[in-house]
Amino acid sequence: MTRSTRADAAKRLPAPILQVKDLQTQFLTHDGIVKAVDGVTFDLYPGESLGIVGESGSGKSMTALSLLRLVPDPGKIVGGQVLFRDQDLQQISDEEIRDIRGRDIAMIFQDPQSSLNPVLQTGFQIAEAMLAHKKATKQQARQRTVELLKRVRIPAAESRVKDYPHQLSGGMRQRAMIAMGLSNAPSILIADEPTTALDVTVQAQILELLADLNHELGTAIVMITHNMGVVAGLCTRVLVMYAGQIVEQGPVDQIFENPQHPYTWSLLRSIPRVDALRHERLRSIEGLAPDLLRPPAGCRFHPRCPFRIEKCLTDLPPLVEVKPDQLASCLDRAKKEMGADKLLDIRPGAASGLEPGKIIP
Repeated sequence: MTRSTRADAAKRLPAPILQVKDLQTQFLTHDGIVKAVDGVTFDLYPGESLGIVGESGSGKSMTALSLLRLVPDPGKIVGGQVLFRDQDLQQISDEEIRDIRGRDIAMIFQDPQSSLNPVLQTGFQIAEAMLAHKKATKQQARQRTVELLKRVRIPAAESRVKDYPHQLSGGMRQRAMIAMGLSNAPSILIADEPTTALDVTVQAQILELLADLNHELGTAIVMITHNMGVVAGLCTRVLVMYAGQIVEQGPVDQIFENPQHPYTWSLLRSIPRVDALRHERLRSIEGLAPDLLRPPAGCRFHPRCPFRIEKCLTDLPPLVEVKPDQLASCLDRAKKEMGADKLLDIRPGAASGLEPGKIIP
């Protein structure tokens, strides 16, 4: 089944398995309130593979942790809803959310070395996840652990099940974490940067494994990454986050072909494309991500945006549909309707001869 076919199938489903509505997570610090997740809204459909991309500090991982109420202190979820099968995960008890974690919604963390207990056998830790949710007896858990290790393509699974984490390579540890996440056959698997610190060959194997699991088991996957290439190879739909907010979302093929937000445009032009017919010089995104203690007024991307107009400095653009199934929050798209008369021109060889980022009349 191709990526586009899976996307079409997801759109035909009557209801999403997960609905996130205006999610807000804040950190109260001595210097003020950090709005790490600021009004995030999206849906996830059964069997879908959804990518969440953005620079470090954009709120990707904190969004994932907020879904399962795993926000570390002094963070707090202050608003919004997370509806899993029409049940608000923000309103249920601590015991009820613990039952859902790992059983219905599992998460693979970024660093398997720190996520696995170094003094316990890897197989024991995978089996423990099943026993904690009373999914199997001890004998059944041991047997299923070996089967899971085989499924995630760990060789000699019968012997590896007794190995400690330090006896496994980085790629094998990540596969063991995926096996742990799949141990209770969850409906949703959240993968937070699962290919970080792995060499490119192992990265490709992990991504191929996740794609196969998504296809064979029908598990909905949320892939959190800063790598647009990972999204292109695995996901059917993508959310682009910047400074705690979603600035663009839609089908992967559509956004890669025609991005409608300057941040997405910049991300795509900062990575090499081997499939491009004409290779242009890579463009870096100038400047730094904003301080979430004191985010800029208006569009949060405007200090770094090469296309900003005057209204971007004061007006917060809403996330609206700009094409079928594609949403973006950019005032520049409506510059004609707003009567804007000052634009930025960063096109290669622009006639103005001005430096990028300088407003021209």
